[in-house]
Amino acid sequence: MPLFSFEGLAPTVHPTAFVAPTATLVGDVRVEEGASIWYNAVLRADFGPIVVRAGANVQDGCVLHGGDDPVTEIGAGATIGHLCVVHGSVIGAECVVGNGATIQDGARIGARSLIGAGSTVPPNKVIPEGTLVLGPAAATKGGLTPEAERWVRTNPDIYRELAQRHAKTVTPVVP
Repeated sequence: MPLFSFEGLAPTVHPTAFVAPTATLVGDVRVEEGASIWYNAVLRADFGPIVVRAGANVQDGCVLHGGDDPVTEIGAGATIGHLCVVHGSVIGAECVVGNGATIQDGARIGARSLIGAGSTVPPNKVIPEGTLVLGPAAATKGGLTPEAERWVRTNPDIYRELAQRHAKTVTPVVP
């Protein structure tokens, strides 16, 4: 399994956890007891830590990225289905996030909720415990908000700088 430290922070994987040999973990990623990270999943903790709690599973092709929030967390026993994106958000215990769903920065998904396949949970949305969420959130809303304009303006420089940080500090971790 490809494990990489980033700026001195290395992934930790509990001995009873399964990480597929083609999954990639970078930086401050913590995989707890009995959790599983499946084939071609990428967990990149360079903007913030990622914690996959005990018994949770992150399925094939998922992308988890730490955000500005203190921690990106997958709750105990939660399922993150194939090809999901979880970005800077918290998924409660025993949630199911259906295939291809996207959970954006600052979202909080309550325990034992189900996010339907292909659904998008927008930034900072709070989903109460035991809730069913279905459908995409995309809709034309007019011109850019100041926050959206900031993202469009600053993201290229952020990633140029981040690429340089990775190039200078990413090193393989031998388990």
